[in-house]
Amino acid sequence: MPFQQPARKRFGQHFLHDPRIVRRIIAAFAPRPEDAVVEIGPGQGALTCELLPLVTRLHVIELDRDLVGRLRTDYAPESKLIIHGADALKFDFSQLASPGAKLRIIGNLPYNISTPLLFHLLEQASIIQDMLFMLQKEVVDRLSAGPGEKDYARLSVMIQSHCEVEKLFTVGPGAFRPAPKVDSAIVHLHPYPTPPVSIADRQVFADIVRTAFVHRRKTLHNNLKDLLPDELISAAGIDPARRAETLSLAEFAALGNTLAQRKNA
Repeated sequence: MPFQQPARKRFGQHFLHDPRIVRRIIAAFAPRPEDAVVEIGPGQGALTCELLPLVTRLHVIELDRDLVGRLRTDYAPESKLIIHGADALKFDFSQLASPGAKLRIIGNLPYNISTPLLFHLLEQASIIQDMLFMLQKEVVDRLSAGPGEKDYARLSVMIQSHCEVEKLFTVGPGAFRPAPKVDSAIVHLHPYPTPPVSIADRQVFADIVRTAFVHRRKTLHNNLKDLLPDELISAAGIDPARRAETLSLAEFAALGNTLAQRKNA
């Protein structure tokens, strides 16, 4: 059973307590005994206690020392639970992956670290099978948005260049203690075994995407002028008068590959 402990504001903690939502999350994740499962931010153990009977081993990563202590006390007899008292933003997930067995990652992520944590995990996507997260709904909306939609942004492009994004369901504030002021949502991310578009240089691609979105209302001509002249944007098959929010993933890849080629010339 989950235990009770006051949330700490500095960690952005909102503890999931609604058993109905917990069951829906576990059903969507569908862990198997042989899966290499890692839970980020177990908190009071709402997901942890449901995962443990379903897997052979469960790794959890928790920064709050008090919660780590409670997890060790409450689940001390549970030898299949391996607790890492660590910051997930700095954690090397590859140490948990065995040859031929990619990680399955799950968690109710604190709102204040969700975006940097997603980027940290993308750097290790080669050892990850899938990721199912509870996030702020507006973040999930950005992850799943397509070109021309109001939520389409840098995060959309970067995540979709690595993963298939499956937006599952929305969770209201009442499912948490304390209740947040916004809705949350569940998203399932599936890293592609083969990228959906060809990207010559990941860092150059990231630079192009970040710079293109730096001023949303400005055109590529304005935002990319220090990286790519209009003639090279046009050579990539894209009108420099367009805005970043209208470009597809393939078009961003074309711009990134054009810049990579220019840098290597």
